[in-house]
Amino acid sequence: MAPFNFTHSDASTFILMGIPGLEAAHIWISIPFFTFYIISLLGNVTLLSVVGKEQTLQKPMYLLLCMLALTDIATPTFVVPKALGIFWFNLKGITVAGCLTQMFFLHTISVMHSSTLVTMAFDRYVAICNPLRYATILTNAQIAKLGLVGFIRAVLFILPLPLLLSQQTFCANRIIPHTQCEHIALEKMVCGDIRVNRIYGYVLMFVINGFDLTFIALSYGLIIRAVLRISSHKAHQKALNTCTAHICVMLTYYTPTFFSILTHYFGQGIAPYVHIILADLYLLIPPMLNPIIYGVKTKELRDKVVKYTCRSSADTKFTQSSADTRDDISSGLQCPSGNCQIVREYVNQH
Repeated sequence: MAPFNFTHSDASTFILMGIPGLEAAHIWISIPFFTFYIISLLGNVTLLSVVGKEQTLQKPMYLLLCMLALTDIATPTFVVPKALGIFWFNLKGITVAGCLTQMFFLHTISVMHSSTLVTMAFDRYVAICNPLRYATILTNAQIAKLGLVGFIRAVLFILPLPLLLSQQTFCANRIIPHTQCEHIALEKMVCGDIRVNRIYGYVLMFVINGFDLTFIALSYGLIIRAVLRISSHKAHQKALNTCTAHICVMLTYYTPTFFSILTHYFGQGIAPYVHIILADLYLLIPPMLNPIIYGVKTKELRDKVVKYTCRSSADTKFTQSSADTRDDISSGLQCPSGNCQIVREYVNQH
């Protein structure tokens, strides 16, 4: 069956092509897109729900995980629905304002994600290098303030990008060979002078990534130095285990980022669809893996997730069993479930 064609082509609309060169495989490509997105939503929503319900988890480390989970929900949500619209229904049109808005939120969330990783590195540094003052240095209120500072930083740094582009004149050919409104792709469509845009983009990339990675490297350098001073091998292992999950999360975030940047600037011989797929995986893989990594590596969180999952399953089974038993009592049949006394009391009360 031919796909629906709802593509518009007027002066205020861009055309997102999806993945040029792989149009015939769009339906198949949509399967991992959709699967990764659903797994990401389920994992991060579960994490937020468990931390919200469990009082013992409402402390700085897990509040940082909640901040990370919120960015992991937002990032693919700004990309996947539009990409699936292109893959499934050929909905390629997007307004200029919509495109600039998508670009702004994508980059803002990305910077916010990086800020959260920096705060998590600082959290691990204080926990290992200054454990006696951890409770006073990093309180829940302090984490909220650091999150607000990270959000304000992201907005202030990224807001000039769409503002500068909105002042430019775009060429007649408004086709974007991508699944998303990427800043570099939009720059290529500008007919005027974009030196200011490019300089600001480069400065932004080096300032944010440079500062964040330097701070993270410094934190872990101090952590390693503190761990090496500990004589006990068991203490070594315990201290490093507290950092393992965070290191894995950083690798899943920064590795695809650098591969995407390197292939864009130095991979001119690489097929265009490789650039697009790498850019999409950078937005899809980390949000899917992060809750899994922390669920596996953090015993306290893993235990609480299992607890609430089992409780939910048990509650569902008991509710169904009670309903069946009540029906049996009402019809005068013998109760087969073993919960007759409980249900009789329930029936008498209601």
